[in-house]
Amino acid sequence: MIRNLFIVASLTTVLLSACGRQTPAETATPSLTETQVATATQASTATEAPTWLPTDTSTPETPIPTNLPDCTNSASFVADITIPDNSEVATGTTFTKTWRINNTGTCIWGPGYRLTHYSDEQMGAPDSVPLGVTWPGQSLDISVDLTASESSGTHRGNFVVKNPAGLIMKVGDDSRLWVIIKVTNTAAAGATAIPVSTSTLVLSTSNSSDSNSGFAHATCPFTTDRDKLTETINAVNAYRAQNSLPAYTVNMLLARAAQTHADDMACNKLFGHTGSDGSTPQSRVATSGYIASSVTENVYGSYPPLSGQGVVNWWINDKTDLHHNQNLLSTTFTEIGVGYSFFDNYGYYAIVFAKP
Repeated sequence: MIRNLFIVASLTTVLLSACGRQTPAETATPSLTETQVATATQASTATEAPTWLPTDTSTPETPIPTNLPDCTNSASFVADITIPDNSEVATGTTFTKTWRINNTGTCIWGPGYRLTHYSDEQMGAPDSVPLGVTWPGQSLDISVDLTASESSGTHRGNFVVKNPAGLIMKVGDDSRLWVIIKVTNTAAAGATAIPVSTSTLVLSTSNSSDSNSGFAHATCPFTTDRDKLTETINAVNAYRAQNSLPAYTVNMLLARAAQTHADDMACNKLFGHTGSDGSTPQSRVATSGYIASSVTENVYGSYPPLSGQGVVNWWINDKTDLHHNQNLLSTTFTEIGVGYSFFDNYGYYAIVFAKP
């Protein structure tokens, strides 16, 4: 994979090699008018929560101050978090592409900044994806759900970040963030769906999250998603099959421990392994009634939410905490439970690994 530089004139995007390709015309770095600043501030206030990232780059919860009229918009590419260039993807497969960029300008990014399709294939992407609040010097993960073509071969899509005035932001030496995939007619070995019994998926039926069971109370109007739970489990076990490892068994008690923590994170805007009641992965598993000799946990939260495959890809490619990938490929743990909770436009995942 060749990763040169990117140029974007307003917000976050990835840098790209400009060799042999015409890059978009360089746009002047815009300044925000009072009306645009007010719009961005109002939109940011509506979301209220920052983009929670496992890399300790979360945005402060304080209100967005007014950008100075002469502030500058620029970014640098950090990494492809998921789907590196020339990844193989089966025809018609839905996947999540995530880029990480850093705010190298002096303007504060907010929901008024949006990732939009620029050229080549759109791959089923939405018209735009709003960015989370990102202060100068901070990094941001930008994710978009895409669908691979029904025809095999190499496919590419280019995206850019636009500021509230609609101008393209510079990212490095290019203004595009791109995705390049090799579409194949058959799924990778071991990547077929693995049937998951619905009896092993714990879906919260109220907004009090096992309120009388000793788990943390989650009283916000969160929702969960059976399809995301199933997709996460299938993605984990497909990844293990690709590495010649046996599939994890899904355990209902572990699923309850994972789901209650996902609900707790969603309602209390948490990111981490400690619950709002001070609980830990070990204590939550014990509360569920599961007797474990060994326990660990992966968690993730983002706006917009990742798909089940997307969150597994994120854990696989995370270079900040290598334990995420190690847990997926562990030969110590034998059983898992997965939880997912959605609230206030954020999606939170928890996966508990254990051995009896």
